[in-house]
Amino acid sequence: MKSIVLREIKSFFGSPIGYLVIAIFLLLNGLFLWVFEGEYNILNSGFADLSPFFTISPWILIFLIPAVTMRSFSDEKKQGTIELLMTKPIAVWEIVGGKFFGAFLLIVIAIIPTFIYVYVIYGLGMPAGNMDMGSTLGSYFGLSFLIAGYTAIGIFTSTLSENQIVAFIVAVFLCFILYFGFQGMASQFKNFGDLIALFGMDFHYKSMSRGVIDTRDVMYFVSIAIVFLSLTVYKLKSLKS
Repeated sequence: MKSIVLREIKSFFGSPIGYLVIAIFLLLNGLFLWVFEGEYNILNSGFADLSPFFTISPWILIFLIPAVTMRSFSDEKKQGTIELLMTKPIAVWEIVGGKFFGAFLLIVIAIIPTFIYVYVIYGLGMPAGNMDMGSTLGSYFGLSFLIAGYTAIGIFTSTLSENQIVAFIVAVFLCFILYFGFQGMASQFKNFGDLIALFGMDFHYKSMSRGVIDTRDVMYFVSIAIVFLSLTVYKLKSLKS
């Protein structure tokens, strides 16, 4: 699996893709948080916290992560190298895991530079340091699990077609449904709203953002990742047979 992960990372940074993903993520967040006027502008909010960043990040990542993962297996199928990959002396789940962790690490690398926002806001507080670090760290923790969920979905959809655009669109759709869809349905069905909301990523992500790490939230995201990675393994095994 390690060789697959390293191969994916080298592939990302051996082409403009890795640098482009990091640049787009940082640029969009920087513009919304520090330049554009609006509800997400930290300087205009009057509060020394990063909640605007953690509010818009799921929206940006819902497009950015599928753009990274869409080539994972669809490109292998298009190039005809999927058969060669499957004949290697390595288990299918290791191939899937390598692809998953390669894409996951790329997005995590894109997140790391945003820690400078914490330093800046920490200094902007009145008095300096007047910042809820528990909530901020919890939000970063929740964001990492959200990234894992999105990445697993993107890896799965890349097995559905050799067309990368199709894989991208399906991944965006599934991520949207799992993050925003259940919350939207919950608002329509008042009697079962709380139950329906439990199935959505939004509920568990916001729960982690409060700074309290609940094992139920962790298990939810782990389960999402396991389900979609298992579907990926099943799909690849069906191709192999």
